[in-house]
Amino acid sequence: MALSFDFPDNPSFLGDDVIEGVWADPGFGQYFTDHMAVAKWSLEEGWHGGRLTDYAQVSMEPASAVYHYAQEIFEGLKAYRHSDGSVWLFRPEANAKRFENSARRLALPVLPAEDFVTSVRQLAALDARWVPGGAEQSLYLRPFMMAAENFLGVRPAQSVLYAVIASPVGSYFSGGVAPVDIWLSTQYSRVAPGGTGSAKCGGNYAASLLPQELAYQQGCSQVLFVDAAEKRWIEELGGMNLFMITADDELVTPELNGNILPGVTRDSLLTVAPELGLKPVERQVSLEEVTSGITSGAIRELFACGTAAVITPIRSLKSPDAEYVIDVDKATHTIPLCNHLLDIQYGRIADTHGWMQQVV
Repeated sequence: MALSFDFPDNPSFLGDDVIEGVWADPGFGQYFTDHMAVAKWSLEEGWHGGRLTDYAQVSMEPASAVYHYAQEIFEGLKAYRHSDGSVWLFRPEANAKRFENSARRLALPVLPAEDFVTSVRQLAALDARWVPGGAEQSLYLRPFMMAAENFLGVRPAQSVLYAVIASPVGSYFSGGVAPVDIWLSTQYSRVAPGGTGSAKCGGNYAASLLPQELAYQQGCSQVLFVDAAEKRWIEELGGMNLFMITADDELVTPELNGNILPGVTRDSLLTVAPELGLKPVERQVSLEEVTSGITSGAIRELFACGTAAVITPIRSLKSPDAEYVIDVDKATHTIPLCNHLLDIQYGRIADTHGWMQQVV
């Protein structure tokens, strides 16, 4: 039976003045809406207890399995306010599918895609007044699932908590999209073959934090990982997929190989590429191809992409031995790609792909 996530009988709301104050400077992931969606799963009952409730602390005992074995997954997607005041989601079914795949890899129960989408839609509808209408502002939705059984044994948990929380966010770059420098990590790996690279779980991000700190020390904003086996093939950044645009107008990204997260933004850019005169290509990309291509001019543009920032132009790749710099002033495709996707999300151009779902 499908979960309902019905509206509460007497929902509580913060005042309009409080919400407007948040909108003035929402940052990213700092403030949270009035409500959240929750559901439970147990080995005996399956999925049950779907509801919308006040945003509140989650009470879990110290022996809860998630604290000890990191059995958890999450997602990230956004709701957008269009110029007529309506609120829309972007490709929630794609996030639902990835959530299913992540659950299987982490030995968690699969939440049906219908229930995932319902939970997100219902929360966005209940807290629609939190969806900001400023330039490039949106409501970031964070569904997550975690082991909730009190048991210190290494096996899949027999009770699980699912929840969705929401946070109004501004543009990822407060001063506008700015090119960044990226550190090439060959000392540390994000994931290994057969690991959890294609799942969206916290452990992958935790593994990237130390290399990320080292990147900061080198004046870089992010770290780019190569494969763990050969230290030869480009994979992804700590939390974003990588693209390059070649001199012959190919939009190239490393192919999905089990180590790379199948990003929804990644897939969307590959889909719209021909509309902007680019040929989408998914294949293996070596580190040597990227560095030599930047030097020779065969690679004209480089960028990272993800839900939070959409597209982040890359100015240079740095390693202990060299720096490879792209002339971002000559980039002709990166920003138009970004704007094209944003225009679809905010309803400024027609959605010819059927990606947008109206909430209210």
